[in-house]
Amino acid sequence: MGVNAMSPPAVRRPLGARRRALIVGVIGALGLSTALATAVPADAAASTLGAAAAQSGRYFGTAISSGRLGDSAYTTIASREFTMVTAENEMKIDATEPNRGQFSFTSGDRVYNWAVQNGKRVRGHTLAWHSQQPGWMQSLSGSALRQAMIDHINGVMGHYKGKIYAWDVVNEAYADSGGGRRDSNLQRTGNDWIEVAFRTARAADPAAKLCYNDYNIDNWTWAKTQGVYNMVRDFKARGVPIDCVGLQSHFNGNSPYNSNYRTTIQSFAALGVDVQITELDIQGGSATTYANVVGDCLAVPRCAGISVWGVRDSDSWLGAGAAPLLFDGNGNKKPAYTAVLNVLNGGTTTPPPGGGGAGQIKNTASGRCVDVPNSGTADGTAVHLWDCNGQSNQQWTQTSAGELKVYGDKCLDAGGTGNGAKIQIYSCWGGDNQKWRVNSDGTIVGVQSGLCLDAVGAGTGNGTGLQLYSCWGGGNQKWTYNASTA
Repeated sequence: MGVNAMSPPAVRRPLGARRRALIVGVIGALGLSTALATAVPADAAASTLGAAAAQSGRYFGTAISSGRLGDSAYTTIASREFTMVTAENEMKIDATEPNRGQFSFTSGDRVYNWAVQNGKRVRGHTLAWHSQQPGWMQSLSGSALRQAMIDHINGVMGHYKGKIYAWDVVNEAYADSGGGRRDSNLQRTGNDWIEVAFRTARAADPAAKLCYNDYNIDNWTWAKTQGVYNMVRDFKARGVPIDCVGLQSHFNGNSPYNSNYRTTIQSFAALGVDVQITELDIQGGSATTYANVVGDCLAVPRCAGISVWGVRDSDSWLGAGAAPLLFDGNGNKKPAYTAVLNVLNGGTTTPPPGGGGAGQIKNTASGRCVDVPNSGTADGTAVHLWDCNGQSNQQWTQTSAGELKVYGDKCLDAGGTGNGAKIQIYSCWGGDNQKWRVNSDGTIVGVQSGLCLDAVGAGTGNGTGLQLYSCWGGGNQKWTYNASTA
């Protein structure tokens, strides 16, 4: 990314800097896995991102800049929360081989040593890339450039041999459109350059996982995604050593999160490689989108872990105004942090013991309960708020699948996926519009839509209707639910 970021689309700023920040504001799309709606034991919940991810055998990491290691607020958060470290710029080509054959690892080693001293593993980033090449490399072409690439891989991997968890061997080799290769000086050395880079890397450090890393390969329908997929499939078929695909996942207005993201992860994993989400940031910092991304990773066993590209908003290559990370510029946890932690911990609060199976869902702002009017049982009956009375039409049981049942056979059902979709009861049939995440922050989120259960117009009176609406943290979207899971 930028001078202290990695690499999404579009124009890069000076000094090897990054792509231009794109449109802010991503609306979360669809889908978390049904499994995430299952309650987890209270003692399984972890209080940090890294510990929560470790419960499923995954890592949760961040990009670290050597220049910020003197900032105690920065290092306190990084040390506490993350279990994987990627050097933002310190292991890139211009940093590690500023002059041909003369390697410099001072900054890279500073990041590496800080990580190891704080109990973290390290991802290596990056060995072969068209960007951030030193001037001497930019002046080469043909066989001379090919040999320089090989020598660089051997030099850097030799220095860190046996110490790095995974290397981004090749970075951003595909064009932004059309599904073909990017026209770069490396590409002009011959179409086999990526294969040569991976074979060189395997010989240089057989223990490291070898990754291809790119941006805008998150949406399964995009030609760029298909181009990379076809390359990985070809490599696996021919025995070219590749262990993982890195999805940078810089989500923004031009490259928004899409509900087929999980399909992308699953499809790459089905080729026999791990998937690592390597540079996650979401312009605007949507908590719902963050939750969906993490849920999609948890749904695929070969999604090995997630790294966000920076610690605080003020550290982001996009600039603090983009608000793309999990901590604000003052180091405070944002709603997106809570959403991610909830999903990593299982996506639901654990009901108090001895609840008897059913309980009331009470709105925080009004103190009133989710109620089926007049004890109606017909499919399509819209629910509303009403004074809590303990009757059967206010008793909801959360199933292990994430349904909220009333009367034993009717489910709380979303009549759509957009803002304003009505909430009703309907015969239970197993659809994702009938599954809900009951979160520790008091929100109840539809699995299909990613939107919050909301009292219409922030109303508090008897008869106030319920709907789906974008989560924003208001009291009309906060609920208490005291029941055990069926």
